[in-house]
Amino acid sequence: MVQLNDGADVDYALNDAQRKVNAILADLPDDVKAPSLNKFSLDDLPIITMSISSDKLNSKDLYDLLDKKIEPIFSRVNGVAQVDLVGGQEREIQVNLDEKKLQGYGLSIGDVQQAILSSNLDFPTGSLKTRTTKSTIRLSGKYKSTEEMNNLVVSNKNGAQVRLSDIATVFDSQKDVEKVARFNQFPTILMQVKKQSDANAVAVSESVQKTIKTVEEAYKVQGVKVKIVNDTTEFTLESANHVIFDLFLAIILVAIVMLLFLHSIRNAFIVMVSIPASLVAAFIGMNLMGYTLNLMSLLGLSLVVGILVDDAIVVLENIYRHMEMGKSKIRAAYDGASEIGFTVAAITLVIVVVFLPIAMSSGLVANILAQFCVTVVIATLLSLLASFTIIPWLSSRFGKLEHLTGKNWFEKFILWFEGLIDRFTHWVTDILEWCLKTTLRRISTVVITFIILISSFSLVIFGFIGGEFFPPIDRGQFLVQMELSKDATVEKTNQLTLEVEKFLRNDKDVVDLITTVGQQSTGFGGAQATTYQSEVQVNLTDKSERSESTNIKAAKVKRALEEKFTGVEFKTAPIGIMGAENAPIEMVVTAPDNAIAVKEATRILELLKKFLEQ
Repeated sequence: MVQLNDGADVDYALNDAQRKVNAILADLPDDVKAPSLNKFSLDDLPIITMSISSDKLNSKDLYDLLDKKIEPIFSRVNGVAQVDLVGGQEREIQVNLDEKKLQGYGLSIGDVQQAILSSNLDFPTGSLKTRTTKSTIRLSGKYKSTEEMNNLVVSNKNGAQVRLSDIATVFDSQKDVEKVARFNQFPTILMQVKKQSDANAVAVSESVQKTIKTVEEAYKVQGVKVKIVNDTTEFTLESANHVIFDLFLAIILVAIVMLLFLHSIRNAFIVMVSIPASLVAAFIGMNLMGYTLNLMSLLGLSLVVGILVDDAIVVLENIYRHMEMGKSKIRAAYDGASEIGFTVAAITLVIVVVFLPIAMSSGLVANILAQFCVTVVIATLLSLLASFTIIPWLSSRFGKLEHLTGKNWFEKFILWFEGLIDRFTHWVTDILEWCLKTTLRRISTVVITFIILISSFSLVIFGFIGGEFFPPIDRGQFLVQMELSKDATVEKTNQLTLEVEKFLRNDKDVVDLITTVGQQSTGFGGAQATTYQSEVQVNLTDKSERSESTNIKAAKVKRALEEKFTGVEFKTAPIGIMGAENAPIEMVVTAPDNAIAVKEATRILELLKKFLEQ
């Protein structure tokens, strides 16, 4: 596995590596398979996992139907890059040769193999022409049944025909099982859908769900049932919906605050107009930048809601001040906006110069936060434009001086709120007067403030407040990965995994179990079969319905499994926003030979255990 530096061109590096591999092909043994290189990224992990079942077809026929007809349907869905089948029994025609009969007829295994391959062909033999049409004639020579293979003439020496049935027995069987799949402890065939790197995961998921209905309707006679057991876009949509809810909640709260402090529904309405105007205009800017409504851009919009009204409030308050000076609405709007222009621009540009450099930086952080930062910058700049155009225009038309007298319940409530603000202001003023009254108090205030400032930084320096790239996210999913000795068969691994599934099912918090034996989702996404490895994805109940977080649950499950099963290496990995979470610290031990490496790795492991116990 080759990990590239940040900013490297993956396609160029892949081609360069392929050229270097091709340069040493001549040095490899003759019977070795040609090395192949694959590009791997987070986009290559499946976004949808489906469980396929049928109450009318056996496992072999169902797999054949999926492989030949249903899988190509999903592969043609717009945005789908690859569709993989896990589990099931793949059809295989086995030819068991009789060694003595081969020797008796003077044939070798290569002769038989060549005869079978050369006879299993479709090829054109000519064309048929008329005055109006032309048709191609094709000779269909592919085997349709084992009887046809039994009648195949393998050798025809001196007029004596030797058929395949004379030297071998042909079976319509299945391939040796390399991977096993189960859903909630029941055998199934899993179909994993991977999206293209530039495709929208949510759009691909919606297209796949529509295709599922089409497939079930088309293969109703065969009793095909398709169930989505894992859809990674559900978490994305759920998170996006929460952010959208927060966005509207923020707008409502901003409106309430504006109403309380501006004393007038009319003035609050003038300020609130800048929010939808700036947001809609921000959508246009996001579209020009090629952005979508994802978690980062939505978070940027929800953050910027409060910022959007800052400029508008400052401009409106200054216009209101000029109206109190006796000026007309139009004159007050012009003078108020022009007088405070530089101040408002400074307020906005301070925000821009904070977020814009982050968007222009490089690295993983910039890739994640670029849309967040640019969305904030676009919306903030547009709010500045709105405060110089929409706010003065509305004020010049609908602005009005209002004096609260308490004649109705609304004015009484506003006056009561104003009284609370005044009392709070007087309380803060009294504290400041007390601090500044004598020289000793002034010095003491500065010293205490400085100590509090330094102490707040000390919380981070001395480890009271930790640091991490992403905070833990509780999706209610974690992986249980098992690894046996390298010589373990898939049957042995499967038997152990069945016992682990029974153990996990006894937990009341467990909802679904998605099992794959013979592969794990780490590395290249299960591209290769490893008979000694297996994995169980555990889906838990909602966070509100359990007492423990997913991280704690996964750690407890690992300890319980290690106590119950010996000779097995267990790993548990909670699934976060970036997929399965790896260990925060990984150590690699290298040595001249395997024995020394194992010895040193064991010694280091014991040292780490002692350190953690302390």
